[in-house]
Amino acid sequence: MRSRVNRRAFLRNTALGGAGLLILKDSRLAFGYKANEKLNVALVGVAGRGSWFVGAIPRLGENVVAMCDVNERKAEGAFKAIPKARKFNDFRRMLDEMDKEIDAVVVATPDNTHAVASARAMKMGKGVLCEKPLTHDVYEARSLRATAAKYKVATQMGNQGTASRGFREAAEIIQAGVLGEVREVHAWNTGGGAGERPRPTDVHPVPDYLHWDLWLGPAQYRPYNSRWLGWHTWRDFATGNLGNWASHTMNVIFKGLRLDSLWPAKAWHRHPADDLEDTGRMPVPQKQLFSLQAEVSGYHKDTFPKWEIVRYDFPARREMPPVRINWYNGGGRAPGPRGKIEEMMGRRLDWGDAGEKRWQDHAGCLLVGTKGMLHSTGHNTSYTLLPKDKFEGFEVPESSLPRSRGHEREWVDACKGGPAAMSNFDYAGPLAEFVLLGNVATQFEGKIEFDPAAMKIVNIAKANEALRREYRKGWSL
Repeated sequence: MRSRVNRRAFLRNTALGGAGLLILKDSRLAFGYKANEKLNVALVGVAGRGSWFVGAIPRLGENVVAMCDVNERKAEGAFKAIPKARKFNDFRRMLDEMDKEIDAVVVATPDNTHAVASARAMKMGKGVLCEKPLTHDVYEARSLRATAAKYKVATQMGNQGTASRGFREAAEIIQAGVLGEVREVHAWNTGGGAGERPRPTDVHPVPDYLHWDLWLGPAQYRPYNSRWLGWHTWRDFATGNLGNWASHTMNVIFKGLRLDSLWPAKAWHRHPADDLEDTGRMPVPQKQLFSLQAEVSGYHKDTFPKWEIVRYDFPARREMPPVRINWYNGGGRAPGPRGKIEEMMGRRLDWGDAGEKRWQDHAGCLLVGTKGMLHSTGHNTSYTLLPKDKFEGFEVPESSLPRSRGHEREWVDACKGGPAAMSNFDYAGPLAEFVLLGNVATQFEGKIEFDPAAMKIVNIAKANEALRREYRKGWSL
């Protein structure tokens, strides 16, 4: 009798040094693989940020067996770089046709299609690395977390600073109480948004290298206009700097201040649209609401404000006191934050007009405690304790978080049966909800109160509509 084994289960088994084989259906021959078998990885989105993985995955010693992109002109270089990989324009077709040849998937498309591509891959048993922001909206983040838990696949969000020693040391310092009680945090990005822009209405000819319907993905259909391709401008396709940058910059805040502890410990839904099977529900935890309120340059349905200030107010967590987190986006256009931050830090911020004039401080965060402050850079890869003279000769606390061999390597190891990557979807899902709620706040006047256990805004019913969107037929989660 010929024993057959699922390829991904075999990889996990051999990575852990197990001698036994799992006998599963829907499988391939076990004796066809060595203990150091390489992952077969498919790339969804290979232009822009996605081009990084065209080189990164082979450098890790793994195989790129398939590549997918809807813009053949932008993908041309990547397609040529790995000629043996099969090429596709539709990730759904790629996954269906190459199911048994693919172990894991990297998603590096515009924000609009992160969730649908990741969900489909996970439901087929593939490990998924999805670039930040994890999803386009809050509902998708909750759904991906639940899907990853249900299908027990290895996941990682692409906020690469999480793997840095600087991030992990900073989180440990905060959690160890070195800063004392932290009740005030400031995080910033100078980028801002486009401000009011009229929706494109002219119809342009679709370029022969662009698959327009696939580019739109789950977004509502509209005729092609080249202005839509500047997708970072539009709420339909992007998440602004809260998704694009706060996924990095506010990561150490979320981890260090244990904000993730306010989310349900189990990845299950608490809303009527729950379409996932029961995964072992627990009693509903006691409500712990947090609130947020935005001050903006203007309220725009289709675009992001030129500047925004979002103030999050969180309740106490374990031994940590309530804390206000201030997010400033828009640099000098946002009223007030620069001078206050510079005064506390004791130096000018390099926003292209101070210091080395290289925009080294275009993004960052400052945690203010009763015993000291911690400044971290935009990607959370390095930190400084302030005031410097007080922390001269400071020795970091004993490590409580594992050190990383690299962000992508963590994920590859997890796919092969190693420990879960630190920014796996069980952690990255709540982090995404945290930052993306800021985009909800910028669309409504007044304070929003959010119940993370129920995934519900409890005081403004209409605001709940902004937690999710309607998908076109064929693109649902």
